[in-house]
Amino acid sequence: MKVIILAGGLGTRISEETSNKPKPMVLINNKPILWHIMSIFAKQGYRNFLIATGFKSEVIEKWVRGVNDSWDIEILNTGLDTQTGGRILECMKYLSGERVFVTYGDGLGNVDLRALVDFHTHQGKLATITAVRPPARFGVLRSKNGLVTEFGEKLQADAGWINGGFFILEPEVKNFISNSSEPFETDALPKLVKAKQLASYHHDGFWYPMDTMREKQELEIISRMDIPSWLSGIN
Repeated sequence: MKVIILAGGLGTRISEETSNKPKPMVLINNKPILWHIMSIFAKQGYRNFLIATGFKSEVIEKWVRGVNDSWDIEILNTGLDTQTGGRILECMKYLSGERVFVTYGDGLGNVDLRALVDFHTHQGKLATITAVRPPARFGVLRSKNGLVTEFGEKLQADAGWINGGFFILEPEVKNFISNSSEPFETDALPKLVKAKQLASYHHDGFWYPMDTMREKQELEIISRMDIPSWLSGIN
């Protein structure tokens, strides 16, 4: 299976790092987060990548030419203003009729990809989304009659489920994408839900986004572990 990585956005929420490079090229322990994402797939046997670029595509193109890992990497420049739905559409047209993985260029998780494929196949739907627990960003405070009754760290398990990326899409999903200006999340996914064609694979393990400098710094710390959390427990 090919792995489509959406790597064309502006990364405005972490603008300290993205004035001269796309967000997936922000370094985590001296390697782009894009490399860490690809490592999650490569460690589990998926080494064929199609990177959908846009903003500062040339930076990714130059980096790919210097990658020494035994990965098959193609780049498809999907345009500066194209939204996530449009980038997926262009990639699926390019690949013509293949089931694919799709993930974002800014999130890391130790998702069991073979289990995800098995789940998707068993469900028999056109698309599967990986649901994750968001990082607990804030502590919890409860009070009664003006008196604090509880104060402490909010647990990740208390935060509900969100879209963690790590999709599997069948070729027919392209028929649910209207045009290049529509985000996948607000256009195609609701249509798939309405058609009862979107399955949800729940991942209880590690997952962490890189939307802010604080999150980048957290990932830097984790990356220095003997086995970073996004590679722990997968093979």
